[in-house]
Amino acid sequence: MDLTATLAEPLVLQQAVSSLIEEEQADIAGLVDVIANRIGARRLYRMAPVESDVPERSVRRVAPLAPDDGATWQGRWPRPSRLLARPEPIEVMALLPDHPPGAFTWRGVRRLVKRADGPERIFGEWWKRDAELAAVRDYFQVEDASGERFWLFRSGDEQQAASGAGRWFLHGVFA
Repeated sequence: MDLTATLAEPLVLQQAVSSLIEEEQADIAGLVDVIANRIGARRLYRMAPVESDVPERSVRRVAPLAPDDGATWQGRWPRPSRLLARPEPIEVMALLPDHPPGAFTWRGVRRLVKRADGPERIFGEWWKRDAELAAVRDYFQVEDASGERFWLFRSGDEQQAASGAGRWFLHGVFA
């Protein structure tokens, strides 16, 4: 290996900060103001966790400079970096009851599943709505032949009609 430096400058030594002094927190208020003035204050937000097993209810928008309330996301299963606003229906080929799909079609593109993990069963929040008393979703993390990873679920357990229709949906995309 050859390494060529076209420009080299001396490294300036800096005194290490003492651990007795509190570290200064970066003040991003100025940056938030500039961005909010350009795109609008309502369009600028950050995500905060909400205690809920239902994925679309486990997050809420808060102001960018809102104080941290100390809540954290549950770390049992990985969640996708992009959760769709509404789960999108997909066509699936899968063995039932607990097998992941072997292939699925989303937005007109057929994808062959190379790897899958799941199911992760999520129940409805019956204390919020009576319709969710028997609701069930079985989530699978799948990877297609090109290496893209998706978060799919089947509504219902295929045994009780009240648990869901047994249709498949794509709910998120992993980075």
